[in-house]
Amino acid sequence: MLSVAVATCLFATAALDAVAAERETRIPDKAIATATQLRDTALKSDLGYRITESLTTEVGPRLAGSEADARAVAWAVAKFKELGFDKVWTEPVTFPKWERRSESAHVVGANAQPLHLTALGGSPAGTVEAQVVRFADLAALEAAPAGSLAGKIAFIDYKMERARDGAGYGPGSRVRSKGPSAAIRAGAIGYLMRSAGTDSHRNPHTGITRFDDGLTPIPSAALAVPDADQLARLIARGKPVTVKLALDCGWDGTYTSQNVIGEIRGSKKPDEVVVIGGHLDSWDLGTGAIDDGAGVGLTMAAGKLIGDLKQHPARTIRVVAFANEEQGLHGGKAYAAEHMKDVLKHQIGAESDFGAGRIYAFSTSAPDYAKAAEAQIAQALAPLGIQYTPGQGGPGPDIGPSSEKGMAWARLAQDGTDYFDLHHTPDDTFDKIDPQALAQNVAAYAVFAYLAASADGDFGSKPATPQAAAK
Repeated sequence: MLSVAVATCLFATAALDAVAAERETRIPDKAIATATQLRDTALKSDLGYRITESLTTEVGPRLAGSEADARAVAWAVAKFKELGFDKVWTEPVTFPKWERRSESAHVVGANAQPLHLTALGGSPAGTVEAQVVRFADLAALEAAPAGSLAGKIAFIDYKMERARDGAGYGPGSRVRSKGPSAAIRAGAIGYLMRSAGTDSHRNPHTGITRFDDGLTPIPSAALAVPDADQLARLIARGKPVTVKLALDCGWDGTYTSQNVIGEIRGSKKPDEVVVIGGHLDSWDLGTGAIDDGAGVGLTMAAGKLIGDLKQHPARTIRVVAFANEEQGLHGGKAYAAEHMKDVLKHQIGAESDFGAGRIYAFSTSAPDYAKAAEAQIAQALAPLGIQYTPGQGGPGPDIGPSSEKGMAWARLAQDGTDYFDLHHTPDDTFDKIDPQALAQNVAAYAVFAYLAASADGDFGSKPATPQAAAK
């Protein structure tokens, strides 16, 4: 038997579906014409590039909870105001604080030599010296009997595959997130992995890891790809290889950062919003240019260019610089908790968090009655080299928590062929951004946000059913 709350929610959802189905969502011709001009203006503008340069130069690395985190928040508030956004504010985001202080590793013994690595976010401090046991992949380590690695260091030597859509990152990131716990279960005292990256440079890739409840964390680190190769070659020679791993890092209380939000006010329905954005934090090895300074810069620029129009779209454009995405989507979760009580006021949302490569595909979660409007947006994006791929993809990371609560999402898929050469490494720096590619991104986000905000009708945002929200 359905509970009263569930029945009420299902009834309300059915009523919304019935109302929406009465009228197909469309975008007025006048808005399409304006979007064409907006697209051309954005392609000629270097605003997104200049904003990204400002963030990565004036603030630099922005590890969540660090002193630079606070400076990044102040920078974002000031930048929104400088760009002329109609309303600018912050919302608190609290999370555990992790610090990196020092890290090193050496092969000891007859083949003594240094190894280039970096601590995984969430790793504890510790110094261990032990024999290394190599595993080809996560499944092999998970199959190791309990106690079989007692007093040893586990090493997963999994090679991540390159793909335009980043499909190889799923298996690679699982090695980072699940490998340490598997190592502990087998009795290991330390954990090493080949970096989740596609480059061949001596730059290790960091990223957050997790330890399952009930396990005592062990020092855990990622080797640069050439160093993983070197260690594998030494092990293949058939003699025991000993590594000394020394990490000084760990959790230190909690920290409260901020989601920073700027709005371009809508002309007719200012209480309804289209959300775009990126995440403000970064890892500490590079300057966070592709991850995710570019996302912040290009969405700020898109909002600014829409704000410069003589006639604003009907709905408000809301640009969010999310806090601490890297360590657990904390900003996205805080935004959803704060705003999804009013999910019907959220027309649709999109986040740029996959570098600064050209956008090549567009899709949304729009229901059938809004497919015509989705196709109209796709047609306006087509001159930018963007294909219409209905039914594909999903929401950006920080948009995910809101979409789980019922907000419609859009995907503007960036070419990530080279993204994981740089991702979470010292090489994630401003010089890696192509100004023309970034301008194409700005144009795409400006067109998408403007047209979505101008639509007659909605894109399917509605309260999630209790069952769906609990997933």
